Amino acid sequence: MSVIEALIFGIVQGIAEFLPISSTAHIIIAQFIFGTTFSGLSFEVILHLGSIVAVVLYFRRDCIRLVNTFFRYLSNRSPQDRPDFFFGIYIIIATIITGVLGIFLEDFFAETMKTPVFIASALAITGIFLIIIEKFHQIGNRTEKEMTFFDSVIVGLAQTLAVFPGISRSGSTLIAALLSGLNRETAVRYSFLLSIPVILGSSVLAFDDLSAGNLGTFGTLPLIVAFLASLISSWIGIVWLIQFLNKGRLIYFALYCFLLAIIVVTMLNNGTVTSVN
Repeated sequence: MSVIEALIFGIVQGIAEFLPISSTAHIIIAQFIFGTTFSGLSFEVILHLGSIVAVVLYFRRDCIRLVNTFFRYLSNRSPQDRPDFFFGIYIIIATIITGVLGIFLEDFFAETMKTPVFIASALAITGIFLIIIEKFHQIGNRTEKEMTFFDSVIVGLAQTLAVFPGISRSGSTLIAALLSGLNRETAVRYSFLLSIPVILGSSVLAFDDLSAGNLGTFGTLPLIVAFLASLISSWIGIVWLIQFLNKGRLIYFALYCFLLAIIVVTMLNNGTVTSVN
């Protein structure tokens, strides 16, 4: 892999990871375009690690506070720590649901999902739900203090759908949280913080691939470039999305998903570029 390719893959991963447009679909599309495949999951792990470092750094104060108040509540049951404690519980619940169901679905469907038609269909579905939440649903006003066990289950189930390429993890969790009646700020914060254990967990599951020495096939410099590009572009994506959702509308992401779906099904499915095996 060349340094330029590594840079492009890193930027694609970082920008798409936290926007509701499916980073997995974009990485697969990039592989189609370059006519290449990744040997195992090791390179994707490096890309995801860049994203997780970015979100941890951005939400470092929230992470530290949640961890401190979580264990403090276990020891003293302070009422002021109760909201953060249960917010942490809701992150754990959604993560467990996603982890268990995600492993089953990924093993069951395997590579059959990574086809142009499937990716295009999933992108279109993502776009449809973004329009539904924007045009036909009144955004709620519940904060994390009013969150319930049911909210975490719904978001966890929705996040599981991201195992399908084209279904955005951030998009599915954001949509589910908003449909549950959470306000925008809480939904966005919950979605971002929920990405930490999910991305970290998927990286841990791929540790065997890393230990097998597959990273050596990519070269040290491309790996460093891919990691840094993913980290920096992920940070930019986080900052931009938070600012955009405070001012803009989800419908623009929906239109992008529709456009990308058309490009995928017309160009890739007609054999314009080499498919991924």
